[in-house]
Order: sequence, then C-alpha cells, then structure tokens
Amino acid sequence: MVDLKFRYAQKGDERLILRFIKELAEYEGLAREVVADCETLSKWIFDMGRAKVLFALDGEEEIGFALYFYNFSTFLGRSGIYLEDLYVSPEYRKQGVGKALLKKLARTAEAEGCGRLEWWCLDENLPSIEFYTAMGAQAMDRWTVYRVSGDGLKKLAERD
Repeated sequence: MVDLKFRYAQKGDERLILRFIKELAEYEGLAREVVADCETLSKWIFDMGRAKVLFALDGEEEIGFALYFYNFSTFLGRSGIYLEDLYVSPEYRKQGVGKALLKKLARTAEAEGCGRLEWWCLDENLPSIEFYTAMGAQAMDRWTVYRVSGDGLKKLAERD
C-alpha cells in the first residue's frame, strides 16, 4: 500500500527529474532523443521558471512525477495547464499514483481558474490511452501536432 504524498521540485532535484525523464523516454522507446542535462533543467525549470515538477512520493521516496507548464487559450481567454510528462515507476503502477497525479493537477487548474488540462500521448501507447480515457480525457481527433525544431527552427528564425 502506497503512503502517497506530493511535493514540488526544488533546486537540487535536477538529477531526480532527469532520471524520471530518461525512464519515461526508455518506456516510450525514445531514449535516443533525450539531450537534457541537469544544468539545462536547472536553468529552465528553476532559474527561468518555465515549468513545474510535481513529485509523487511513497513516504519519503519519489515514485513518479508530472512536469507541466502554463499555456494560453485565446478562445477561452485564460491559461491552461499543459502536462508535458507523467511518469510512475513500474513497481508503483496500477496503485492509483498516476490517477492521483492527474487529480492533483486538475485541482491545481481549478484552483487557479485555468480553462483546461491537456497533454499529448503517443498513438501506440495503448495502456496510457486506456488510462487517460478512463479518467475522462478525450482525444482531439481534428487536430494535428506540428513542430519546428533543430535546424528547421534555426532556418525559420533566419527567414526574411
């Protein structure tokens, strides 16, 4: 039985955050794409305040995390929470930890007057899709994600 608690990350937690990021990437088959390091996480999460990390704990041990940031909906005229990553260590899955993290984020969104909580999920990640839909989430079927990164981002920025 999990003695579930939560705490927000603070400076000094970069190594733990990176560990969870790498475990998630491994689970998704995307480990080769992780280029983040502790210094970069410290700068963007703590120094610049661009994201927040919520840890789930069993007693004093961190067993999962949710990394999120605020976006803005022009249609709603208010912020929302964008959940970038949700991860629970394998030995703690199916014990309500993921559900508790989502509920905590939903409560945060409600308390702060946010208009929505949203995230992306890989199409082939069927266990997560089943979990999310069971929690009441709906797929946004009419939307396609577009991305510009790396050299493409640099080229776009340099265009006249």
